[in-house]
Amino acid sequence: MPVRSLTEALPAPWTRGEISVLGLARSGRAAAELLLRAGARVYASDAGTGDAVSHAAAALQSLGVDVEQGGHDLARIARSALVVASPGIPPDAAPMVAARDAGVPIVGELEIALHFLPHQRYVAITGTNGKTTTTSIAHRLLEGLGYETVAAGNIGTPLCEIALRNRAPDWIALETSSFQLHDTPSIAPAVGVLTNLSANHLDRYEGVEQYFADKAQLFRNANEHSCWVTNADDAEVQRMTAGVRGRHLRFSVVQRAGDAWYDRTTERLVVLGAPLVARGDLVLLGDHNVANALAAALAVMGADEAHRTDESRRRIAMALRDFRALEHRIEPAGTWNGVEWINDSKSTNVASTLVALAGMQRPTVLLLGGRHKGEPYTALADELRRTVKQVIAYGEAAPLVVQDLADVVPVERVAGDFADVMRCALAAASAGDAVLLSPACSSYDMFHNYEERGRTFKQLAAELGGGR
Repeated sequence: MPVRSLTEALPAPWTRGEISVLGLARSGRAAAELLLRAGARVYASDAGTGDAVSHAAAALQSLGVDVEQGGHDLARIARSALVVASPGIPPDAAPMVAARDAGVPIVGELEIALHFLPHQRYVAITGTNGKTTTTSIAHRLLEGLGYETVAAGNIGTPLCEIALRNRAPDWIALETSSFQLHDTPSIAPAVGVLTNLSANHLDRYEGVEQYFADKAQLFRNANEHSCWVTNADDAEVQRMTAGVRGRHLRFSVVQRAGDAWYDRTTERLVVLGAPLVARGDLVLLGDHNVANALAAALAVMGADEAHRTDESRRRIAMALRDFRALEHRIEPAGTWNGVEWINDSKSTNVASTLVALAGMQRPTVLLLGGRHKGEPYTALADELRRTVKQVIAYGEAAPLVVQDLADVVPVERVAGDFADVMRCALAAASAGDAVLLSPACSSYDMFHNYEERGRTFKQLAAELGGGR
């Protein structure tokens, strides 16, 4: 399938001049290439100058994109017909201010892709926690039904990369962050999923109300044909969605209510009135993952009546049984000398770390730290008292971790590199304990991303734990 032409895909005002793409990470690179192939004049810029930026810049320049590294031409951006901004660029950044002051519309990469995929069926998943796992499960369930399916969006594959393919998939499982939702005005999924809500990204938002407002953008185009899957156990979620038009399907792990729930008496996941799979057959730790599985199954079964037949239910159940934990999300990293090492590097906020702690059954040494995101760590206190024998505080956030938690559990601050952090954890752990990396912070003080942090944890755990 050839890429649609610019004038066919985009609103006319967006095509009457150069389009500026801000940020040369994977999503920006994909958006710039898609626009160029559609016939746009594209200017792409990034304030960074690292290897990843240089590599993306070289690739785009070879296609004919005018690229700038190490800064932005603000005057040129102000003259653009449209700005496509990376979700990582804060709204008060100079190029964003220049565009707004000049009245230039600003959208995100998802918005561009959706215009080039006008008839695409997709399930959109958002929430403070669990959205990546729920997206991955939904992807696997749709594949299990025999569809050509891709997982895209915030999960790692830009949606514009899908729009560049010769053939569109049958379904897309689309993870959407609050930043992405802010700049995607045309979002209108076949099914929208809201996993949960709690404070996050307070280093970027002035308050939790702004963050919640961006999450609510998932429902901006709701109509009587919309289908929404929401968490019945989350009061904030139910408040947000109470007046939203469309069909509402709700899941719960606390009560036998709604359209899907965890029946603790029979230890089965019940969806749309009948048992779907036994809890023991779901190879995922914690009630939060039961909730993720219920949400994904409800979304897929709610998307099409054909997904609710006996044969479809059998296939969905089989796909759930085969699903495995994702890397960096409460991922077992190995057990040496009786100490279990668990990689939860993806937990970059306090609420996510709370979920991880709630699933811990062993005495735990918790690695907490990184770049602070604006949330107090005192919210962890009750779970820390229940299971954590020691907190290892590290990175830029270490002084705040000590300040918030020193009166709750023993806290040791480590000022060295991550290898020093791991050696300290090893010294604190005894046979029968667990060492949990669940930082409640971003990774950008020590690492390029949470994936690098998680892989370093796993490597050092094997080296130190195995060599003890």
